[in-house]
Amino acid sequence: MQLSLERIEVLLLIAAVVAMLARRLRLPYTIGLTLAGAALAFAPVSVEVRLTKDLIFNAFLPPLIFEAALHMEWRALRREAPVVLVLATLGVLVAGGIMAAGLHHLAAWPWAPAIIFGLLISATDPVSVIATFKEAGVTGRFRLLVESESLLNDGTVAVLYGVALAATAGGTATVGGITGSFLLTVVGGIICGGLVGGAVLLLAGRTEDHLVEITFSTIAAYGSFFLAEHFHVSGVLATLTAGVLIGNTASLGAFSKRGRDAVVWFWEYAGFVANSLIFLLIGLRMVTQDILSVIPLAALVVFLLLLGRAVAVYGCCGLFAGSGRRVSAPHQHLLFWGGLRGALALALALGLPADFPKHDTIVSVAFAVVAFSVIVQGLTITPLLKGLGVMPKDSGVKKPAADLDR
Repeated sequence: MQLSLERIEVLLLIAAVVAMLARRLRLPYTIGLTLAGAALAFAPVSVEVRLTKDLIFNAFLPPLIFEAALHMEWRALRREAPVVLVLATLGVLVAGGIMAAGLHHLAAWPWAPAIIFGLLISATDPVSVIATFKEAGVTGRFRLLVESESLLNDGTVAVLYGVALAATAGGTATVGGITGSFLLTVVGGIICGGLVGGAVLLLAGRTEDHLVEITFSTIAAYGSFFLAEHFHVSGVLATLTAGVLIGNTASLGAFSKRGRDAVVWFWEYAGFVANSLIFLLIGLRMVTQDILSVIPLAALVVFLLLLGRAVAVYGCCGLFAGSGRRVSAPHQHLLFWGGLRGALALALALGLPADFPKHDTIVSVAFAVVAFSVIVQGLTITPLLKGLGVMPKDSGVKKPAADLDR
């Protein structure tokens, strides 16, 4: 069921009211939206909107990724690249391996569904992570680490997820094949993002109409994503690349001053709309999904999830303990607890073939885990940020969006 204009208007009205109430009640906005979505399931008038993989990937992810990428400084990202890459690759493999082994040995799952679930649930979700830390007002190195890891590990998960699905369908997977697929997905995504972002910068430099510049930025966000997906490489990395490229070079003359300000404000609003709709729909689907029947299994999965995340974060960060890229203990604790799960895990679970082993159980458990992540971790992450001294004192009042000058 596609989103009609009337349904979008209703959902945005609910989102606006929830935003005002959440601020008054000092409740995390994403949790307020999820609870509102759950309440919407009991409304006398059905919204009739289905949360699907295509809706999440094609509609919601590009604006959220692009808006976050606009504010990523290339010099800082390059400086933190070793830590981010280790967390986004080795960290995912470790967490996914612990989950798969736990489900196989403790829940008697066959290896195929155990590995698939371990992969799709182990990647931290950029939608949830970006929304939570933006709302908390977190800036600096810690936010860069969290956001860039959650964005980059999509490439790892996408490759391994695809290889595992192919293997369970009767295909073969070798170390060389996995490595080649990974490199192709990453490099291909970066190339697609660079090509589209570069073309947009060239075109934007020929106009000073801020509306046209906003249009070009929209083409960069969605065009890079769809081009990469068309060639079966990472759309997330493509959009991330395009966003970082435009965000770090727009002030060199490609965009007018008015255009830079307009682009930032436009994508801040686009991110708000995407976040609002996605968390409302997650809450709506949680109520209709059969979660109660999998609570014991979900409890085991949450335990394995936290165990895997702890081993991945503290183990990977320990590799840099004696270097200039050392991650402080408070930041490690927050990387562990701030590894929220959300739309990405649900999209991959919903995208499984209907005849895949334990399909219905995987989808239900994925929703249960996301419910825990959004509500429990989401409610406690802000107090933890304050307790560890990471959140700024004035984080409750969001500053106007900075322009794209560096």
